[in-house]
Amino acid sequence: MSSIKQFQVTFDCAEPVRLARFWCTVLGYELVPPPQGFTDWDAFDGSGPSGEHASWCACVDPSEGGPRLYFQRVPEDKVAKNRVHLDVRAGTGLVGEERLAALEAECARLVPHGAVRDRLLYDGVDSCIVMRDIEGNEFCVD
Repeated sequence: MSSIKQFQVTFDCAEPVRLARFWCTVLGYELVPPPQGFTDWDAFDGSGPSGEHASWCACVDPSEGGPRLYFQRVPEDKVAKNRVHLDVRAGTGLVGEERLAALEAECARLVPHGAVRDRLLYDGVDSCIVMRDIEGNEFCVD
């Protein structure tokens, strides 16, 4: 039996600090402290050669119940559908129109922060809204 009790979810991305801040807004997470020698993430982001974006950033659930999210800068753009995605659980325990209303409200909260609504999946009982984060990564409001 494995002794591993924790895991983190890693995102390859172009702008780690910006994407980490987006997911902090979505999930109520907090950024981890910036690397030693920097007073904040804004100072670290842009400290690379020629003002290059930070190479990494991370955020955590302040209640310690959810996984750590780690964002690492990669040179290539996103080119295909995610093989793994996050489901933001906004309608747990709800069904039908009540569930749909809760998902729509969460979708409406996220769009002003840069999320993009992709499509609604709804069969009259169960539903989810497929969305994209600020770098085009798919996630579901579920």
